[in-house]
Amino acid sequence: MAAGAVTAGALSAPPASAGQAPEPPLTTMSIKSPPGGANVRVLIFYGSAAAGDESPVVNAGIEAIEKIGLSGPAAQHFKVEATDDASVFTQETKLGRFNAIVFLTGGGDVLDPEQEAGLEAYMEAGGGFVGLHDAARAEPYSDWFTGLIGARPATTSPTNVQRATVEVGDRQHPATKDLPVQWKRPDQWLNWVKNPSGEVHTVARVRESTYQPGTSANGSDHPVSWCRDYDGGRSFYTGMGGTAASFDETDFRTHLRGALLWTTRLARADCKATINANYKAERLTQPNQPGQSDQIGEPHGLVTTPDGRVLYIGRGGADSSQPVITDWNNPDIGKGKGQIHVYDPKTKKVTLAGELTVFGNKGGGDELVKVEEGLLGIEVDPRFEQNGWVYLHYTPHSEINRDTRMAERRVSRFTLDPATDKLDLSSEKVLLSWPVQIHSCCHAGGGMAWDSQGNLYIATGDNNSSRFSDGYSGNNPQPNYKGVSFADARRTAGNTNNLNGKILRIHPEPDGTYTLPEGNLFTGKETAEGGGKTRGEIYVMGVRNPARISVDKKTDTLYAGWVGPDAGVPSTTWGPAKYDTFAVITKASNRGWPYCMGNKQPYRDRNLPDPTRPLGWYDCDHPKNESPNNDGLVNLPPVTGNNIWYSPQGGAPDYPRDANGIPSYKQEEATYLLPWLKGGGQAAMNGPVYRYDTTSSSDVAWPSYWDGKWFVGDFYDADQPRNAVLTDPKTQGDGGLPIHSESLKKIVPIGNDGIKNLMDWKFGPDGSLYVLDYGRGFFTSDSKSALWRVTYTGGGATPVADQLAREAQ
Repeated sequence: MAAGAVTAGALSAPPASAGQAPEPPLTTMSIKSPPGGANVRVLIFYGSAAAGDESPVVNAGIEAIEKIGLSGPAAQHFKVEATDDASVFTQETKLGRFNAIVFLTGGGDVLDPEQEAGLEAYMEAGGGFVGLHDAARAEPYSDWFTGLIGARPATTSPTNVQRATVEVGDRQHPATKDLPVQWKRPDQWLNWVKNPSGEVHTVARVRESTYQPGTSANGSDHPVSWCRDYDGGRSFYTGMGGTAASFDETDFRTHLRGALLWTTRLARADCKATINANYKAERLTQPNQPGQSDQIGEPHGLVTTPDGRVLYIGRGGADSSQPVITDWNNPDIGKGKGQIHVYDPKTKKVTLAGELTVFGNKGGGDELVKVEEGLLGIEVDPRFEQNGWVYLHYTPHSEINRDTRMAERRVSRFTLDPATDKLDLSSEKVLLSWPVQIHSCCHAGGGMAWDSQGNLYIATGDNNSSRFSDGYSGNNPQPNYKGVSFADARRTAGNTNNLNGKILRIHPEPDGTYTLPEGNLFTGKETAEGGGKTRGEIYVMGVRNPARISVDKKTDTLYAGWVGPDAGVPSTTWGPAKYDTFAVITKASNRGWPYCMGNKQPYRDRNLPDPTRPLGWYDCDHPKNESPNNDGLVNLPPVTGNNIWYSPQGGAPDYPRDANGIPSYKQEEATYLLPWLKGGGQAAMNGPVYRYDTTSSSDVAWPSYWDGKWFVGDFYDADQPRNAVLTDPKTQGDGGLPIHSESLKKIVPIGNDGIKNLMDWKFGPDGSLYVLDYGRGFFTSDSKSALWRVTYTGGGATPVADQLAREAQ
């Protein structure tokens, strides 16, 4: 039998049948637990299955590790011993002296079965292992060793040295915390037969767009370094270090030094944070009883309270058994119930806190039939524990005008009784209201969020139909109902004197009024173009349907996502295909709609008397609102580019531009700058930036690894995004692309029995993630409409504190 063909241990051995004597173990070694001690030692094994001289890589690796052992604080020094004699793995007294073992081997069977069993016994005792580059080719017949390494290289991996960009996503592990997030370096880049992400904790990925990965490429998630707690010990592997020159690089030595600190037990680290099995997704609410909304309405938003309760809203669509009235002659047209439910994690019970009578129940169908109005957003006051105030963003049915087909959108404050979880509807104080047309659907927005200064952000949609511009820029001035345009977003989102298609920022006052904070896009007192053409509540203009927004209170940075129009492909006549968008907003700005999308890609202008005739391209740096429906400024603030945009073709489409900066919009010429996301059916659902609470004793909190990462998602769950991303603080406010992303689709599970239709997601005070699943129909609730919670079950960093080789210095 070839060496290595037999694997040791219960993990790989088949169960013995009845009456069959068990096979004797391959080793009876007894290694002290944990191996090594305060006199920290590292064993470098460089034995090779191939005959010949030692590799220059091996020599460079040994020399580098010896120098690493003498570098840094004295408390982190260690001794190094190197050998190519595999018999060391059967010498329990000697093997037990080492805190960690480094494999600098080439491929092939480098250990016989008894030697591999000795390595396994060493790991079971709590040993540390570091594998470098070609170590992934060692012991090719051993399932146990495959688990130790984490992945195997594809035989068609490129063999040439190429310069590439490594995305360093783990900003806390000692092997990566001091590295550049975008680390450019040359090496031999291995492809993997099976992507290990999710089974191991990936700390760095290589960006395939920066080199030639060959036919066995792994795609946008191409792990290059990872770690895991394995079989009782700690394993770290990096696919880097394939060249002798690698070991002369300061950053690579920093990377290797951090790996050795963790595996030798000189430092602790969390290598569990992105392992899928360490997360539990649990549905909290049951299906409604027939004809009732005892558990949930048509899901449309959630907020958590400081004591852990979850308040979530139903927009206004009833279940399929309830009547839907679409006749404008009927006084009850569109009448629905906007519902507020409260989930109490202590009792695990749901209370229907209250119902608002809203305009929002017209069912589905054509954009001149359906409606997205209703109860759209919810927030609780920063002093909710003291005052019980709840803010609701909604369209009251009592204020609709059936003749003009106009309605009022409002943000009101109510009081919740914490003892009963009931909303006092008579306590309403209307903070802010504004008119919206309701002749046509869609794009109502709805999200709200607070910053640390007590300012309330309110996301409003542009509420226009895109069908009259073929799904491109919503800029057709012609259709109107009784003088009010319903297909020209220049009347709304592109209008400095209109509160639709915006993110507003106000400062609510205790008496139910509001003041305007400094730093909004306008003061409302601008004298330009005759004055009276701006609204001081506007913080962001040029957004289409910002259903979900969030504010990172550590930085007071606003994060937003909005839904794009309907065009499935780019047009050389009219401009880009539909882009759903996410943006990091650090200051008041114009985000482009309906003039520009993505990274300042312009649409074509159109106007009366013939809106079907294309005019000039919009100037994103000097946009003008020349619509006959505009009652605001003609000269608008310059457009700020956005950080994430995606279409049915892929993530962040970009095109060659002519001398005037106009993209070609030829699909065959597109470059996709963000390969990890794609659209199709698409509806952006912005998420939070996670902040880890170091003072919390929660046993379900997501780990600190995720601290500072921004969660971006989509209503749909196929190719669409559900990712945690990192952005560069230096460029994020000006539309800089994310510099790292990792999928959340196995952690926030997709699929019909999972969270298929993500409607909102926020972290609770216990650090767990609450998620609303909309359900499987539209404009209604069904048996899949639900509140979920995703908790972390992986435990803390390793090794445990009392097993550190030395006391922390």
